[in-house]
Amino acid sequence: MQSGPEPTVPEEVPSKAELEQAAAEVEAEVIEGDAVTSEEAAVAAEAAVEAEPDYKDQWMRSVAELDNFRKRTSRDAAQAELRGIAKLARELLPALDNLDRAIKAAEAHPESANPELIGGIELVQQELLAAFSRVGISRDTALGEAFNPHQHEAVAQQPAEGQAAGTVIEVYEHGYLLGDEVLRAAKVVVAA
Repeated sequence: MQSGPEPTVPEEVPSKAELEQAAAEVEAEVIEGDAVTSEEAAVAAEAAVEAEPDYKDQWMRSVAELDNFRKRTSRDAAQAELRGIAKLARELLPALDNLDRAIKAAEAHPESANPELIGGIELVQQELLAAFSRVGISRDTALGEAFNPHQHEAVAQQPAEGQAAGTVIEVYEHGYLLGDEVLRAAKVVVAA
């Protein structure tokens, strides 16, 4: 037997499939007539292993990217739903205000008011407020609260006995909130 140089062992042990592929490449070179030493074969096998892409890393990155895409899509869908709810609510608020005005007008003139008609108007108003509540819209109860410029629109200031300055003493038009977002600021009178 010939004793030749010992083949070098790579630091990272390649898998069986990688070794078989490298051996097939070396065999193909030998068949073509090129004599290859064992060192050249080892270097060629190591180069073939290093040139192969890291499929596990690519797979992990693809999974992470898909997960981020799903999260972003669900967040965008939720925001679009809230924008749609807010848009519809802003369109319905004037009708709800008109129901409030009709009830106040009927209360101001009880002698000419029809109790069944007033009851029907109140029922429609309650159903609209309940529908708003189911989608997360609440009426801003500003009366008696401290004036908040982010939620209230002051239309007047009046001196009021027994009320601290900056307190809402009258509400002209109710405000509405969708979660923490102000759909419409309440129009209020503030104590001076």
